[in-house]
Amino acid sequence: MIKADEIAGILKQQIADFKGEVREDEVGTVIEVGANLARVYGLRGVRASELVEFPNGLQGIALNLEEDNVGVVIMGSDAEIKEGDRVRRTGRIASVPVGTALLGRVVNPLGQPVDGKGPIETVRFRTIENTAPSVVERQPVKQPLQTGIRAIDALIPIGKGQRELIIGDRSTGKTAIAIDTIINQKGRNVFCIYVAIGQKNSTVAALAQILEQKGAMEYTTIVASSPSEAAALRWLAPFAGCSMGEELMAEGKDVLIVYDDLTKHAQSYREMALLLRRPPGREAYPGDVFYLHSRLLERAAKLSDELGGGSMTALPVIETQAGDFSAYIPTNVISITDGQIYLTPNLFFQGIRPAVDVGLSVSRVGGSAQTKAMKSVAGQLKLELAQYRDLAAFAKLASDLDKGTQMQLMRGEKLTELLKQAQYQPQPVEEQVAILYAATNGYANDIPTPKLQAWARGLIDFLHQKHPDTLDSIRTSNQLGDDVKAKLNAAFTEFNTSF
Repeated sequence: MIKADEIAGILKQQIADFKGEVREDEVGTVIEVGANLARVYGLRGVRASELVEFPNGLQGIALNLEEDNVGVVIMGSDAEIKEGDRVRRTGRIASVPVGTALLGRVVNPLGQPVDGKGPIETVRFRTIENTAPSVVERQPVKQPLQTGIRAIDALIPIGKGQRELIIGDRSTGKTAIAIDTIINQKGRNVFCIYVAIGQKNSTVAALAQILEQKGAMEYTTIVASSPSEAAALRWLAPFAGCSMGEELMAEGKDVLIVYDDLTKHAQSYREMALLLRRPPGREAYPGDVFYLHSRLLERAAKLSDELGGGSMTALPVIETQAGDFSAYIPTNVISITDGQIYLTPNLFFQGIRPAVDVGLSVSRVGGSAQTKAMKSVAGQLKLELAQYRDLAAFAKLASDLDKGTQMQLMRGEKLTELLKQAQYQPQPVEEQVAILYAATNGYANDIPTPKLQAWARGLIDFLHQKHPDTLDSIRTSNQLGDDVKAKLNAAFTEFNTSF
């Protein structure tokens, strides 16, 4: 038996509990689409860099806010988007997932995994464009970030929070230096982010494999954008990587970020800007291409102790054409960074690898980012190499040289040989100090130049076997005291007699 008053009571209750929700969506219409760009009419309230959504679920970023339409870069293929499609505002500024869950993964510039290892469990997001730390929020760069490469740690030291440019023609070993630096951070509590801008998928896969083999992938994130993807994704990649690094830096961690390379980044930005009909400037780049890189690189810093003392060290890479580093993009980035490592094809093809031109390379942080032990051997090394470079130029013209000049040329040749280093074999700082101390104090003078690499390897093995305490004291004290020097001198003499 149905009781009418019971039903009436239930209905009254439901009416009393009813809450009407009105959801307002601001929607625009696609009036033009092509080359991964869409012009949208009707999104009057949209903000710069806001994400908008197309009917097929693809997202875009609002870049050009014009009077009657909005220029949107599409984060993917525009094949399914057509004129008249509805475009919805999301209210979110472009952001990427961040956190330690991204370590050990290969992701695209949107933070989505592309390595086939399943989804990434992270709940935190960070906007891609953030204000760089102010002067008050920073502290001077004074802690060394060891690359494990003798030529760099001794002559062009890099400190935590520095921005050091790696510049050179193609195939001169720019990426090799960056990868060796990442491998050398193993066990040093430095988290690494490698941003591959417009690099072939096969190259990125090979790189991930090398890092995996060397045990470096567990503290590294690779952000990859291939040349076949939309220019917008290549433009987004370094900013996405930077946001991922900033999150770790804000937690008080040390981060190393490699942008490989910013030449392709500038080119993809130029492509987008020309399609968005922005006025072209020099070499057809838009007027704000300097600001594009300065706002990215200024985000690398050593934070003050009040903010946790975290750091982000940036190694941007620039590819030059025929050694012309007075071109537009190279000069821009040189003026933003705190020094550059200049690689030349001449040295590379002479077999001097890494092909670092010590004369043109510079670190504007200098000795403040070196340990005292390294500083004590590096000073002598710089002096001897500078004298060797001057003499080598004149020696080509002169036929008979005096004994002193011949001696200096011979020492310079041996030092240059000892600065050669195989790829994927970064060296701890105490081993570097031992080799360079031996070389600058004449222990390598009687060794034939072709045998120097074997001599250096044998010397380190000998120290590890017979005098491990000496290497330990260099590592722990970071100094070359008189007692350590005496032990080293005795060890080198003993080794040379048996070599």
